[in-house]
Amino acid sequence: MATRILTLKVNGRVRDVAARSSALLLEVLRDTLGMTGTKQGCDGGECGACTVLVDGEPRLACITLASSAAGRKVETIEGLAVNGRMSALQQAFHEKLGTQCGFCTPGMVMSAEALLRREPNPTEEQVREALSGNLCRCTGYVKIVESVLSAAEARHEA
Repeated sequence: MATRILTLKVNGRVRDVAARSSALLLEVLRDTLGMTGTKQGCDGGECGACTVLVDGEPRLACITLASSAAGRKVETIEGLAVNGRMSALQQAFHEKLGTQCGFCTPGMVMSAEALLRREPNPTEEQVREALSGNLCRCTGYVKIVESVLSAAEARHEA
């Protein structure tokens, strides 16, 4: 299988990576770049654990060819922290108990981040809609939704 060099901008850093033509973005992020915060769940685009942002929009890395992200801005859960400190959204998930086992959390946070960027003051319904592609086996989503709403409120106060 042919390998090519892809130039990706991941979390603000330009990275040149050798990847097969058929390589998925998830494989490149986890296996080549060591960004294991993006989780490998269903491998079929159904659970949302692998959600990253590509040019600010949520994308499922398990069904996205890495080559389609070449030259685009890719953001992972690792990129949300600033100077080693959790983002307001990550902090809200921590404080409001929006995570239990934590496996779905990176995908949830990235979907929520995209929502808060386009809608800084979302309703509960908008949060639920934005997270509708992210599955959690541990919770009833109440604490997750509360976490996102809390982060939105904290951003307004800052």
